[in-house]
Amino acid sequence: MNAHDALDTLAVLGVFLLMALPSLIGHAHDRRIDRELREAERGPGPRDQNSSSKETEPSTATWYADGRRSKKLVSS
Repeated sequence: MNAHDALDTLAVLGVFLLMALPSLIGHAHDRRIDRELREAERGPGPRDQNSSSKETEPSTATWYADGRRSKKLVSS
């Protein structure tokens, strides 16, 4: 096999890749949509409790700031 044959082989492989690429991209897109549809059919999973969904006590800084604000209102 000489250099000319190698270049011909690479050219054929390149053309094949260019012809197959849109099909491969479409196949990957269809698989992603199918996965999203399966997940949607299952419905939402159990929701984790986040920090805003539970009752919390104010921090010391919040309590201190509220106290200072009330003192300013009284003194003015």
